[in-house]
Amino acid sequence: MHILIAPDSFKDALGATDAANAIAEGIRQAASDADWTLCPLGDGGEGTLEALLTASGAEARSVDVHDALNRPRTAQWGWIHDRRTAIIELAEASGLQHLTLEERDALHTTTRGVGELITAALEEGAEHLILTLGGSATNDGGAGMMSALGVRFLDDNDQPLAPGGAALARLARIDLSGIDPRLAKLTVEAAVDVNNPLCGDQGASAIFGPQKGATEAQVDQLDHALARLAEVTAGAIDRDHRDSAGAGAAGGMGFAALAFLNATLRPGIELVMEQVGFEQALERADLVITGEGRLDGQSLSGKTPIGVSRAARRQGVPCVVLAGKLDSGWEKALEEGVTAAFALADGPMALDEALKRTPELLSARTASIIRLWQHRR
Repeated sequence: MHILIAPDSFKDALGATDAANAIAEGIRQAASDADWTLCPLGDGGEGTLEALLTASGAEARSVDVHDALNRPRTAQWGWIHDRRTAIIELAEASGLQHLTLEERDALHTTTRGVGELITAALEEGAEHLILTLGGSATNDGGAGMMSALGVRFLDDNDQPLAPGGAALARLARIDLSGIDPRLAKLTVEAAVDVNNPLCGDQGASAIFGPQKGATEAQVDQLDHALARLAEVTAGAIDRDHRDSAGAGAAGGMGFAALAFLNATLRPGIELVMEQVGFEQALERADLVITGEGRLDGQSLSGKTPIGVSRAARRQGVPCVVLAGKLDSGWEKALEEGVTAAFALADGPMALDEALKRTPELLSARTASIIRLWQHRR
């Protein structure tokens, strides 16, 4: 029996590599004769850089940037010298995981640090960029990122706007004259984990603003601000990307990648699976075990377990999902190649306890699955 272990990270609990090792421990407990391949994955959110570094052999670099609240932090990025390729994860600089619940502020958080990471890559001589967009604490439409790259977002008095999405409501003009000229020679692939547009009921603010600290009134405020950004940007570049699939990713960073970086948006899990050689690893698998913190109806929009299950279905390999929580609409995953899905909790427990016990629970659930799998043989 050969098992392909391909989880994403379990948010606030385990990175993808540690999750994969916990699953492997469960296999070891239940089947001493089994072998497995570790293939940690990511769909564009936090942990995607780790998966790509592991798979590509890229050199991990560090640089001092600013986080979503404009505080100094050191962020990692990846560099593949012979391909002149940089790997940048938004969440490393502007990720939600760096803020406490009390610090979440969708009105004022900024993607400035992502632009600083891109600048570091350009200084190294990058010609190609893999930019992963997910797990953001921001709702600024990428204005912070582009400001760090030389674009000026100006009000009626020709003064620069303050950082954050709320200020975009006062946007009057975009000055592109100072944009870093090296961007013109940079090809960008942006990995997104959702397909939402920039604005509206399914847009960045409405769907993802609340988890970043936005109240109902602030969601409406931010949505109008992003619409203003789209309007002024369309006048500046003569193209309107607000309704493009994925434009709403990471608080509108998908929009900025399209409008200002001329990026190609790709489902993050597809890009990562391609980079790590997932299809080749799948060819010798009898079973795939994947997972992440939550499986629900939104997972079908581009989350790791669904990307894995669809690939497994194409090759006729059973696929099991382990999730911290099975939430509303998770049953739809059964139509996408998921053979079975299991929540980790072994009884009622507080969130803090569940997070601490995630490695133990992953191993225990995996061991039970493997014992059942052996029985069917």
